[in-house]
Amino acid sequence: MKNTKMPLKKSGLSSSLQITPPVFAQTPCPANDFLSENMRILVLTEGTVIIHKCAAGHSREEIERQVGREQESVHDYASYVPVGDAVKKLVNWRKDGAEILYLTSRRKPEEIGHIKNVLSKYGFPEGQLLFRRENEEYKDVAERVVPDVLVEDDCESIGGISEMTITHVEPEIKKRIKSIPVKEFGGIDHLPDETSALLKYQPGLA
Repeated sequence: MKNTKMPLKKSGLSSSLQITPPVFAQTPCPANDFLSENMRILVLTEGTVIIHKCAAGHSREEIERQVGREQESVHDYASYVPVGDAVKKLVNWRKDGAEILYLTSRRKPEEIGHIKNVLSKYGFPEGQLLFRRENEEYKDVAERVVPDVLVEDDCESIGGISEMTITHVEPEIKKRIKSIPVKEFGGIDHLPDETSALLKYQPGLA
């Protein structure tokens, strides 16, 4: 899938952190940051590829109950852990030539820093960690980046499809994005390892 890449608009607040293992450093976003010719995959972080530590080993139903009860570790972003073999899957996509971008739900600098450190700690592949600027929604970030593939969870615990990023993307831009929803807290282990197969993948919310 070919995209006409759209540069990130500049503002007084950077809306990304550069992931360069083993150090994740905050950097500004030059206008050409999103001009790569490689396939671009945008992955939401919390609930999709990382999760609160007390969720480990529990069923999705129990994890949803933990979130509903606001179990302590849900808000302890520094202690988040990968969901399943998410790191391995993303490394495979990176090795296959894809550009990996991450989008966090966090807005506060300290919390964004925690997510950045978690991605670094567990060896997630290089990529920018994006976040919403003031008055932005997730769809605004997606419309700036225009990824070839958008991987996000189905937001079941907070309202479902109406809360998903792709739902609110402008129709003309949405046509250019391969949307791959996955079950909230269910991980991405079931997705293809090869990026060419990812473009042809028919989501079944496995």
